[in-house]
Amino acid sequence: MKYLVYLEPQPEGGYTVTVPALPGCISEGETKEEALQNIKDAIRGCIFVLKKHGREDEIPKGMGEIESVEVVVT
Repeated sequence: MKYLVYLEPQPEGGYTVTVPALPGCISEGETKEEALQNIKDAIRGCIFVLKKHGREDEIPKGMGEIESVEVVVT
């Protein structure tokens, strides 16, 4: 599954990444590459926690394993 993420450079350095399809799923990293790897881990974690707590209805339909991440730089 493809996930759209927003990569935002921070004034103090590094990047913050959010996933609109999974509100509250956020990560960061010192480099773009690190931030994108971290958000993949965060997506997996968010989905795991939602399933663990019986909140599968909060996972957008078709969302599951990460096939790719589509990046929008803000």
